Amino acid sequence: MKKVKILIDMPAAEPKLAELRAIQGVDIVLVPEPREEIRELPVEIIAGCEMFFTTFLPANHEQMTGLRVVQISSVGYSQLFDHRLNERGIRACNALGVQDIPIAEWNIAMMINLKRDMRAMMKNHTDRIWDRDIRFQREICGSTLGIWGYGGIGRQTARLAQALGLNIHVMTLDGKLENRANSYSVPGTGDAEGAFPDRFFSLEQKREFLGGLDFLVITIPLTPRTKGIIGEAELDMLPQHAFILNPARGPLIQEEALVKVLREKRIAGAALDTHYYYPMPPEHPLWSMDNVIMTPHISGSSGSTRFLDRIWDIWVQNVKRYINGETLLNELSPAQINGQ
Repeated sequence: MKKVKILIDMPAAEPKLAELRAIQGVDIVLVPEPREEIRELPVEIIAGCEMFFTTFLPANHEQMTGLRVVQISSVGYSQLFDHRLNERGIRACNALGVQDIPIAEWNIAMMINLKRDMRAMMKNHTDRIWDRDIRFQREICGSTLGIWGYGGIGRQTARLAQALGLNIHVMTLDGKLENRANSYSVPGTGDAEGAFPDRFFSLEQKREFLGGLDFLVITIPLTPRTKGIIGEAELDMLPQHAFILNPARGPLIQEEALVKVLREKRIAGAALDTHYYYPMPPEHPLWSMDNVIMTPHISGSSGSTRFLDRIWDIWVQNVKRYINGETLLNELSPAQINGQ
């Protein structure tokens, strides 16, 4: 029987690699020096590859004529656009669910930091200033958290926020809960049943949704359709006391609009983990704003404590599902693969 050749351009994670090797009917090939970058891979390594585990497709991926499934290690999948995967009959799966926990914890940490103005408090510490101003004593309990998009990150954020006593409003395209039966999640996390939100809104109810928030967390993917989806008009729909958090992708929010409303204090502040430039240039105005916290895209990354274990868990499950002809976890639709 012909074996399924599986090529892995990721650091190994034991005992998951051993579990993968134990599956009957597979031929496991590890790229000698795995990297998170686009480069050519030797033809003798990619030849005959049927399943590919990686972050980026190699520069010579067109030579992978037998490729049928690619599993990427990121939740965002824009690196798959414009590669004719649909035309070539290649299915793709992402890492949805792997970073839900660390990013949700970043969201909670940033809400508390923003509400209590921890930037100013830490500066006072450095400057040895004793200041018990009321703004350092505020709490987030009872606040209304808006989550734009309700995938894995949004659901785990809602779980933590509900435990802290926040009211939770969610906006999705149609105001309904997406079925996530074939999406990966760490046991005991998330919100499969949609039990935590107090209200659901559709995109048509955007003004009502944004107008009632104390915090807005963006958790939608970046696609050609969502790029710049939040502009000055949407930011002005937020109350002046509201904070915005973006752990998703920087360009979801229009750069000039964000700088303008923050500079003019038309919203209270922002926490940004995803950006317009990598790295953000030192002269960018966001660095100097006292109502902004910027982190260098570390809310969830390949350096997260359990990243490798979780992404390999998806990979092993998907290899088993593929061989058994079952539905894959986190499979992207043809429209998603095309960036629609």
